[in-house]
Formats: sequence, structure tokens, C-alpha cells
Amino acid sequence: MSSVELLQALGSKYSAEILDATDEPRSAQELSEELDIPIATCYRRIDELTDHDLLKLHDNVLSDERRRIKVYRRNVDGIRVSFESALSVDIEERSEVTNTLDEAWRSL
Repeated sequence: MSSVELLQALGSKYSAEILDATDEPRSAQELSEELDIPIATCYRRIDELTDHDLLKLHDNVLSDERRRIKVYRRNVDGIRVSFESALSVDIEERSEVTNTLDEAWRSL
């Protein structure tokens, strides 16, 4: 993935809001309602962010209606864009400690 493609994905309307809101797992429906994003647009942004490995499918949970719902969580803690000598995008992945604790909670 090129820095330009990544920057385009980040620059898409609602992408930053979705990444900010997915510190904890959220479904597309929750994101749509919380952020006031049309549901179809929300799904498109989720797909785009997932394709760029910024967001990941966290789990499939069972709803009260006994339906499977996909929940997503951001895969990064930070993103730094630099234009010093050339365009560069540095991604700070989520810490392993956070991921390990998260896995432990999910197994309970």
C-alpha cells in the first residue's frame, strides 16, 4: 500500500471519526448512529479502513435478536504524516499489551 493511497483513505469523509470511535469494538450500526453517518457510507468506510489495515474485524457477537453482528476495532494507536523530504506515513500499531488484555477479556 502506498502512502498516497493510505492518505486518501484517511482523508475520506468520516474515516477519522470512525477510527476515533473504534478504540473499543463497535458495529457498523453503532457507528452509524453515534456518528450520524449514513449506514451505506459507514460500511464503505469500514471496508476501506479494513483494506488498509487501519481497522480490523474484532469479533462476531450475537445480538439480542440472535443475529450475528460484526464489530470492528481500530488496529492503530497513532498515525503521523510527514511532508519533510517526501510524503511518508508512519503508523503506530496498537500495543501488544492492549491486544493481549483484550483477548483475555473476550475469553471470559
